[in-house]
Amino acid sequence: MASKHDLMSALRCSGVVVVLRTETANDLVEVAKAVHAGGIKFIEITLTVPGALEVIRDAVQQLTGLEVYVGAGTVLDAQSARAAILAGASFVVSPIFDQPTVDLCRGYGVTVMPAGLTPGEIYQAWKGGADVVKVFPAKSMGGADYIKAIKEPLPQVELVPTNGVDFETAAGFIKAGALAVGLGSAIVSKALLAARDFEAITANARRMIELIAAAKSGVPG
Repeated sequence: MASKHDLMSALRCSGVVVVLRTETANDLVEVAKAVHAGGIKFIEITLTVPGALEVIRDAVQQLTGLEVYVGAGTVLDAQSARAAILAGASFVVSPIFDQPTVDLCRGYGVTVMPAGLTPGEIYQAWKGGADVVKVFPAKSMGGADYIKAIKEPLPQVELVPTNGVDFETAAGFIKAGALAVGLGSAIVSKALLAARDFEAITANARRMIELIAAAKSGVPG
């Protein structure tokens, strides 16, 4: 498993976490490979997927040797976090802030990304030991303008907005100061999953990586 320092450096550089949330585990490992082929290094498999721990374990094994980080999402408690870490998850993401979960991840040396929405929630998550705070749902709070407003008084807090992130909005979040963005259906839609169109998924991933790279370099977009 990569060190927390290396993982955070890679996340800062790449700027994209793709979230895989489906009703079944079918083809998820192949989807992970397709996403990686497009240049996305961070793959979050939510624990709402049936058999998610096995999917995480299989993905980690099949992507061994590649610069890819497989994480667990929708982690609600310390017990689930421990199971995900033992399955091979390199990072843990939650839609809430739960102190025991953060403490467990820190004990294992695993990057943890709990969520916050209001300034108070975001600060409490950061103060509680979060490596990154997931801003969820970012769309309902005004999108990129909200991220910019949060970063002004809290520049030390690393933020990853999710919800409402797509090809139209992703660059704006990065330019507003987000460390990275989290998104799912813009890259891996239900239609592409149903069609098993892995080439299109790879193309979407490549397009997003190029868009984020341009935003980080300051190219107008």
